Order: sequence, then structure tokens, then C-alpha cells
Amino acid sequence: MALPKPAPGLVIRYSYLWYHEHRDGREDGRKDRPCAIVAAIHKDAFGDTRVLVLPVTHAPPGDDSAAIEIPAIIKERLRLDDARSWIVLSEWNDFVWPGPDLRRIPNMDDGSVAYGFLPPAFFATIRDRFLALAKQGGSKPISRT
Repeated sequence: MALPKPAPGLVIRYSYLWYHEHRDGREDGRKDRPCAIVAAIHKDAFGDTRVLVLPVTHAPPGDDSAAIEIPAIIKERLRLDDARSWIVLSEWNDFVWPGPDLRRIPNMDDGSVAYGFLPPAFFATIRDRFLALAKQGGSKPISRT
């Protein structure tokens, strides 16, 4: 199975590196998790596609403006677990697609790295809140190789 083209709103499985892990000198994420692509820049200076991903976590946010809860019906459609989850807006990873940190979804074939797309209206809310937070300096980037 071929890898999907990266596109905003696509939820992928990825070895996300948290900002605190990066700050502590780690280069690899400790856990594979769903992440939402919020931007796909199809040509950087080297002709590569760079993607920017926001992590999904079960940990409730300390600050409601820094995350958005994923409605249960969306989680079900994406075949995620039924525990409450949030998309974190206060940090992101960017990397060249496809990159070594994409992961196969458990119990799927080797080419399955995508859960599916977020609904357009929900994704627009995520994108707009993320951009507003980033513009205020409230979101931290972690560039990955």
C-alpha cells in the first residue's frame, strides 16, 4: 500500500517528540501517537514536502486555550480509542515527509500510517486556534530530521 499524500486535516501515526523531551536533549519521541497534520508545505528549499503536526494526547490540558478536545464521534470515525483526547495547539513537530518517524497503525498493513481526515469544520477550528496561538508566541516548534 502506498503512503498517502500529506494534507492538512489528515491524522497520522507518528513518533512525536514533545517540547520538554527535545529540551532535555532527546531526539526521538517516547511514544507513537496520532497527530494531526496542520500544514503541508509541498516544496521547501530542497524540493521536499515539509509537514507540521500537532499531537493528540489523553492528558487533559492545563490551559483550555492550548488544546481542543476531539469529539467522541470523530474519534470513532478515525478508529481511535474511546478515551477522551485532545489535540495540543501549544507545540508542534515539523519534518520532511515521509520521514523515519511515521509509524504503522497497529493491526494494519505496513503502508497504513493514516487514520483518516478530520471533518473540515473541526479542522478549521483547530487551524484557526493554532494560528492565533502561534501568532501570540504561545506555540513551540520542534524541527525534526
